[in-house]
Amino acid sequence: MNEIQPSRVAQVLGVALPIIQGPFGGGLSTTRLAAAVSESGGLGSYGAHNLAPEEIGRVAAELRALTSRPFALNLWVSDHDPGGLALDEREFERVTRLFEPWYRELGVELPEMPARYGQRYDEQVEALLEARPPVFSFVFGVPTRAVLAECRRRGIVTVGAATSVAEARLLEEARIDLIVASGFEAGGHRPSFLARAEDALMGTFALTQLVTARIATPVVAAGGIADRRGVRAALALGAEAVQVGTAFLACAESGATEEHRDRMFGDEAFATTLTRAFTGRLARGIRNRWTEEMSALTPGLPPFPIQSWFAGQMRDAARSAQRTDVVALWSGQIAPNLRHRNAAALMNELRKGVVADSTGSQVFTHKATADAARSSTNGGST
Repeated sequence: MNEIQPSRVAQVLGVALPIIQGPFGGGLSTTRLAAAVSESGGLGSYGAHNLAPEEIGRVAAELRALTSRPFALNLWVSDHDPGGLALDEREFERVTRLFEPWYRELGVELPEMPARYGQRYDEQVEALLEARPPVFSFVFGVPTRAVLAECRRRGIVTVGAATSVAEARLLEEARIDLIVASGFEAGGHRPSFLARAEDALMGTFALTQLVTARIATPVVAAGGIADRRGVRAALALGAEAVQVGTAFLACAESGATEEHRDRMFGDEAFATTLTRAFTGRLARGIRNRWTEEMSALTPGLPPFPIQSWFAGQMRDAARSAQRTDVVALWSGQIAPNLRHRNAAALMNELRKGVVADSTGSQVFTHKATADAARSSTNGGST
């Protein structure tokens, strides 16, 4: 009889299955999707980095109304890149001229200079602590000791993302509960924080093996996983859970437009690219007119979040017009293998990668085995 084998990650999170739905920003996360994943035994996630502080409590309350099971809220620890807090009037006008042809094409009025270009993490994390979600996941850095101590005091599980062994070690030193090894196959943003994103492009399965051999904290593999085979491969290589993003983004419960989802299931999904053209930070999505034409302008584009703000001024108009040539079509490299269009069906598929096979052999790498591997790799020390 097939059984779910024990997982430290599932135990820490308080869920039945070691499956985490990747969080999405830019309106792509929905409480409906997060609750559906949690109700199916995994950990549903909501990307809150673009939310105003007062909205974070509302989202947490809505999730609690939809599910009694654990869920995660996700924030970006680093809320701006160098030069990303403000532009003087001259620079604002220069950047506006870069975007003017696109605005004109979509019938969008030229924007006025805002008071600020994005949310402030310090304000958001205070609101998150007040909302007290079961899980706080984060990218682009490590929260302060004070924030982490408050999470522990309030019983909030912490989950951090790493794109390198060095980042994973730093997260472990900070006593983060779970560490996501994020490979470059993944869709969306590359969450590196110790090196340029372009210099942190290790594949999921190489990164998972390197990280699990060198830290004791449970590791979650992310990137290039969309079915039972990906789950089994990640667990066989030392991960104790998986985080799945692209496959959940393609589900009807996500905030992706129908046109976006159709392209994830079409031939366009074979052509993804890493680009800074949408937000100013490196991210993977399906190639389109925007990624191609804006790439030539990359040296003159403003940093995050200013670039994201300018691109965001045209997002609603583009979506209303069902345009996919000028909006971000976030997608990972595994998209051509997508098969499921709703969260329940996808969770059922992923679950099959977690159960033991008919002979009773276990899919998970037990802690003793992992410890032995670390000891062998590191000459007897961790």
